[in-house]
Amino acid sequence: MGRLFKLLIFLAIIGFIGLVGYAYVGEYFGANFSPPQNEVRVPVTLDAE
Repeated sequence: MGRLFKLLIFLAIIGFIGLVGYAYVGEYFGANFSPPQNEVRVPVTLDAE
């Protein structure tokens, strides 16, 4: 049981390192993580009586 627990912890750590590494070097492989840059204007009606 302890061996299985250690394996799961090891896989979780390796997965986390892989995810962080991909976030840093993903742009070199064609991944774009930046949000779309556009302005949104919505009219708002304030009812202050």
